[in-house]
Amino acid sequence: MINTNKDLHTIVLNGENGRLDKILTQLFKDESRSTIQKLIKDQLVTVDGKVEKANFKLLGNETLTITFPEIEPLELVAEDIPLDIVFEDDDLLVINKPAGMVVHPSKGHASGTLVNALLHYLGNNLSDSTDAVRPGIVHRIDKDTSGMIVIAKNNYAHQKLSEQLVDHTMGRVYIALVLGTVEANDAVIEVPIRRSTTSRLRWRADKEGKYALTTFEVLKRYQDVTLLQLELKTGRTHQIRVHMEHIGHPIVGDPIYRSGMNEFKTSLSKLKDGQLLHAAQLHFYHPRTNELMEFSSKLPSNFSEILDTLTEI
Repeated sequence: MINTNKDLHTIVLNGENGRLDKILTQLFKDESRSTIQKLIKDQLVTVDGKVEKANFKLLGNETLTITFPEIEPLELVAEDIPLDIVFEDDDLLVINKPAGMVVHPSKGHASGTLVNALLHYLGNNLSDSTDAVRPGIVHRIDKDTSGMIVIAKNNYAHQKLSEQLVDHTMGRVYIALVLGTVEANDAVIEVPIRRSTTSRLRWRADKEGKYALTTFEVLKRYQDVTLLQLELKTGRTHQIRVHMEHIGHPIVGDPIYRSGMNEFKTSLSKLKDGQLLHAAQLHFYHPRTNELMEFSSKLPSNFSEILDTLTEI
């Protein structure tokens, strides 16, 4: 059993035995063994309340605690990175984000993000109503997901757009290629989501999590895979990716939620890194004029090229 509170993790072992560093590396799969060993050396790991060495032998019934140090505040730097601007006025921007671009700086991604590009393009003309590393960011899309994202230039626009996320009047429609043949022509996935207890990168379907709702309809069925159109009714982290893995149809190319993926991936020579998930449509009401704004984006070339290689059934 593992309980987490911010960056402090408490683990009650259930038969796992062996070296302390090895067991922790198995439990925290996103962390390297050297990272775990450094945490042990820095006395950020305890065994039944005592600090032990990395080679300490666990019997399998101990209680471990591990504390991940707080991340130092990031300094935001403006960077001259090209932006694909779909729409712009005094209140907002709509951008077609490429796959591979992180939305805002975080651990391991201090530069090269959408926020770095926005700071170069707009300077201080961005909302600052969220935390300091996310100026202008109303909603996020994952690093390896491409497509539509709206940016607020001021706090008034940010507030009005955020309200639409809460009351579900902002619509976000995605296109995804998923593993396997999806039998239902359309469906609703209503499964709560929470952060994984053993990975700081993963989220998981869990009845104790936050409410999450995704709808989808089948666009085309191919041999081994299915093309879906999905709509987010809520906006949990990794929601579509978690929901699709949960029902047994993970998104092709997903580096994290990839059950059953490896064999299929090797059969597609054109498959680039990252999941085949595209934020294809975005609609919302303009924060100042209340006009309905609707935007769409074509599939990126690598996504289209892969579809061209598939056999429809």
